[in-house]
Amino acid sequence: MDSRLFKELQQISHSMFSKNYFGVFHGSISAKTDLNAFVINRKDIILDEVDEHAFIRLATNSRKDYRWKEASPDTDIHLEIYNALPNAKYISYTMPPYATAYSLEHSNIIPQDFYGYKAFKEVHIYDPENFNDWEKRAPYEIANYFEKNSSQHLLLIKGFGLISYDRDLLEMVKKVAILENSCRLLTINNMNK
Repeated sequence: MDSRLFKELQQISHSMFSKNYFGVFHGSISAKTDLNAFVINRKDIILDEVDEHAFIRLATNSRKDYRWKEASPDTDIHLEIYNALPNAKYISYTMPPYATAYSLEHSNIIPQDFYGYKAFKEVHIYDPENFNDWEKRAPYEIANYFEKNSSQHLLLIKGFGLISYDRDLLEMVKKVAILENSCRLLTINNMNK
């Protein structure tokens, strides 16, 4: 992997882990490296202090080989998004605690803070309805949602977490942070009522 890309992913992974967006063994981050390939974190990697062996390169247009078994369990989600959205350069799956908790009781988010409102105005929360077969459905439903809602670069899924993508790594992370902060403020405000 390109050393500049590795350094960016390493710094962002550490930052997102520190903010509790990634858990000890859940969450994923990937980057498209060329037209038909991407790198993604390996399974069972703690995304706090990753080294160059934490990521694995996969081809989007070839048969799944042994490397796919070593990759994150979220790899199929990333693959389907890359195949559906040529403009996606970076993808993350996070579970920011306030946003994920907020998704359990609401069907949309209307930020009340300046930055959240400016960035989103409103965020729809996707309800997978049935978790029994969600792992099989998730890659296709998520990619389909993004195809139909091309202006949306993030999808908060009830009780599952947040999938986001962008052409710019910092923009993607910034949107995750803004949404999480908006949900935190909404939660604190509701507790004070």
